[in-house]
Amino acid sequence: MISTLEKEITFRFLKARKKDGFLNVISIFSFIGISLGVAVLIIVMSVMNGFRTELINKIVGFNSHITVKSYDNNGIQRDKLENNNLKLISKNLIFSNSGEAIILKNNTSKGIVLRGYQAKDFSNLTIIKNDKFKGNNSLLDKDFISIGNELSFSLDLKIGDEITLMSPSGVETIIGSMPKQKTFIVTSIFNSGFADFDNNIALINLDTLDDFFDFKKKDRNLEIYLKDPKNIEKQKEIVQKIFDQEYIYTWADMNSSLFSALKVERNVMFIILSLIIIVAAFNIISGLTILVKNKTRDIAILKSIGVLNKSIVKIFFLIGVIIGTSATIFGIFLGVIFSLYIENLRKFLSSTFNISLFPEEIYFLSTMPSEINPSSILLISICSILITIIVSIFPAFKAANLDPIQSLKYE
Repeated sequence: MISTLEKEITFRFLKARKKDGFLNVISIFSFIGISLGVAVLIIVMSVMNGFRTELINKIVGFNSHITVKSYDNNGIQRDKLENNNLKLISKNLIFSNSGEAIILKNNTSKGIVLRGYQAKDFSNLTIIKNDKFKGNNSLLDKDFISIGNELSFSLDLKIGDEITLMSPSGVETIIGSMPKQKTFIVTSIFNSGFADFDNNIALINLDTLDDFFDFKKKDRNLEIYLKDPKNIEKQKEIVQKIFDQEYIYTWADMNSSLFSALKVERNVMFIILSLIIIVAAFNIISGLTILVKNKTRDIAILKSIGVLNKSIVKIFFLIGVIIGTSATIFGIFLGVIFSLYIENLRKFLSSTFNISLFPEEIYFLSTMPSEINPSSILLISICSILITIIVSIFPAFKAANLDPIQSLKYE
């Protein structure tokens, strides 16, 4: 417990006097350094959390949560679709297939991935339901195609235009095998938010795709859309038990290297930015050491009137902890405010200095995301206060070990 006397002395020592000017400067820099370190950590962690969440939402919005592929020529067994466990976790079950083709338009050719869906399933896709979708959201019949907005820009395509696709599967003619070609009409343009997806993937009717690539119905994949796509690993195990003879992969498996890199980067940034707090916290040692030097006479008098060594330790320990804790709280306030308005700040700096701080073509996102995670803030706060506690111990014990006789002798 902390006595009233210890509290009074602690707050009196915290008040800087004119002769303690240099000490006051050190305390201010310690406070500012810890505050900025905590604030920067919160801002960086919030942006990285937001970036990860946005990536997940866009990837999950464009790809199926779980995909089932058949190993053999028998295809996926349809009776397994009636499994009760599968119905409990799934929101939608869609058959699809895909293949690579070449677009021919205005003397321009471009490689593209074609995905095939039934017309009835097309309107259930997440990218079709968003506000940026243009065209008929239920029209994906034979000879119709839905393309991404990036592809429409690069090839100058509009709804109603015709494009020619070339398939790698050949057609036998009198002069030999020729690539199969087919003309499609653009009936809709989607926007997934991922420039890479929008520029390289197009959607056509599943039966048309099978015919175009000479696929069979048993070659089709099963796309499973889950009610909770983030809790993917446990649900993958459930699906694996149901389709025990098929190959199962999830959106997380397809992007494992990307999210592993993000996790490593997040942890490294946390360690590097924590050094700011550590360096600032070491200023507390300097400040408290100088304070002990300046208060040598006061400490000696306190010991002379019977104040115990443990009370002296508490007093100087409390001074360090109060500086560190108040700086941490202020840093949390700054970090949360900046995290909430980071996009407004980015727009202001971009317009003021005419620079691009968050180019969409590099980061895949048009706005700077931010997601405040209470657990991250709690971890940062605990680390900051713990560092402050550790660095406050040495000066506190040094003050308690002063010899009052020797201290008063030279005063």
